[in-house]
Amino acid sequence: MNDIRRSILWVVFGLSMVLIWDKWQIHNGQKPTFFPTSAVTAPAPVAAQAPAADASLPAAVGIAAAGGETPAGAPSAAAVRHEITTDVLKLVFNSEGGSIIEAQLFKHAEATGSSEDQEDKPFTLLTQTVNSTYVAQSGLIGGSFPTHKTPMTLLPGPTSLADGQNELQVRFESAEVGGVKLVKTYTLTRGRYDMTVQHDVVNNGGQTVSPQLYLQLVRDGNKLSSETPFYSTFTGPAIYTELKKYQKVDFADIEKNKTDFEKTATNGYVAMVQHYFATAWILGEGVARDNFARKIDNNLYAVGAITALPAVAPGQTHSQQAMLFVGPQAEKVLEALTPGLELVKDYGWLTILAKPLYWLLEKIHGFVQNWGWAIVLLVVVIKAAFYWLNASAYKSMAKMKAINPRIMEMRERLKGNPQQMQQEMMKMYREEKVNPLGGCFPILIQIPVFIALYWVLLSSVEMRNAPWMAWITDLSSPDPYYILPLVMAVTTMIQTALNPLPPDPLQAKLMWMMPLVFSVMFFFFPSGLVLYWITNNVLTIAQQSLINKRMGVPLKITLPFDLFKNKPAAK
Repeated sequence: MNDIRRSILWVVFGLSMVLIWDKWQIHNGQKPTFFPTSAVTAPAPVAAQAPAADASLPAAVGIAAAGGETPAGAPSAAAVRHEITTDVLKLVFNSEGGSIIEAQLFKHAEATGSSEDQEDKPFTLLTQTVNSTYVAQSGLIGGSFPTHKTPMTLLPGPTSLADGQNELQVRFESAEVGGVKLVKTYTLTRGRYDMTVQHDVVNNGGQTVSPQLYLQLVRDGNKLSSETPFYSTFTGPAIYTELKKYQKVDFADIEKNKTDFEKTATNGYVAMVQHYFATAWILGEGVARDNFARKIDNNLYAVGAITALPAVAPGQTHSQQAMLFVGPQAEKVLEALTPGLELVKDYGWLTILAKPLYWLLEKIHGFVQNWGWAIVLLVVVIKAAFYWLNASAYKSMAKMKAINPRIMEMRERLKGNPQQMQQEMMKMYREEKVNPLGGCFPILIQIPVFIALYWVLLSSVEMRNAPWMAWITDLSSPDPYYILPLVMAVTTMIQTALNPLPPDPLQAKLMWMMPLVFSVMFFFFPSGLVLYWITNNVLTIAQQSLINKRMGVPLKITLPFDLFKNKPAAK
């Protein structure tokens, strides 16, 4: 009976790991490994429509394109670059449409880890080159109006934030197109990554016009250089509405025309998300808009919103404001800008647990001023909170370890009579008041908490380039000397050795192999994640050893070597 229970538990545990892995793959925009979803029949091709004003705009609301137009992602040879700087941002605007084609973040280094290239080189988020595209654009559609392809002039004014100056305004003015002129005013503020963008539609023509304003983020589908085969984070468009909340849109789904998000709304935002950083266009609350996400060229995608403007009579001007965010996924900053924007820092399906864990981690950091020690102390707090639950599990394990020699002797003696063996084993468990599953369920209950903490450490931009001590100069990068992964492997083996071995030899071998495989994966994980796991292992070893001592269980370590020689394990 005990073997059956253990086998069932191993099956449940293995299936749980498989399901969690598939969920993790789906969460990061990958195909599930073990349980792929059913194939979805692609919709029938739509009849060809008239070309749009630009390939990056929905065809349904576009206008006739000019011949020989430059592709959406390529920089125009005639365009002029204008550099604007604040204390936290360096922005490069293109005279073609007054779009932002480059953004550097002064407070975030370009490289991570111990690379010498990271010194004084700010991180580049937005960019427009031959091989890479990530830009923020806006313009008018619904007629012959200025778009993000229309040449614009930078009006005279300061191009950098002076000492003592809190705000900087940058104004771009287009030539008239169909009697309509578009003026964009970017207002940047000291210490902030969000900016107000005012669009003034000036009707100098002789007829009333009713344009639509579009706001879009365009980027290529290239993977980030920081991704590894062992872990990845979501990169791509996201749309938030009050009704459907946070909706990620995979590049692959855009390719297959299988996107699923709320197309019309009067609130929310559209965003492009990647590890640690994001950009977002935000229209005011109550402003009706149509959201879109589409492919605009080979390996080039756009996410955006279109809002209809009121009729503008001849000689009149209509102004429409929006907010553009270009920066790091700092949770407090994002929460203050608009509801739901903090969700671009994606914790997955355990957000309800991850958010309070991040709050606690941040509070601890406020005292120790070191993210590495904050991780250590947070794990200590969590282990303290689960102390009595863990104690129950470790007591059960200690009892199992104490009677394990008797079980092994009985199995050897009764191996020819399985039925009697099970009866004797159950009798022994009753006499010793041991529950074979008593050490498993308390630990299973805690797994969601530690998975949530894993996502907190993986997603928090505060870990990027954050030092701990000595050779660990970046908690978001792997240990350059593999010292932490080796320590983790050793502590994992010690922790496994303190546990009672399953009576079944195959289960005993699996019990040793799984921690080894798990440890190898962590050689490629960020140092902060490895540090958190080492701390958890050390505290577990200490508590389990203390309980074993109190219960009079001799400190005998079960070694794996004999198991793989098909001999009884050392007692």
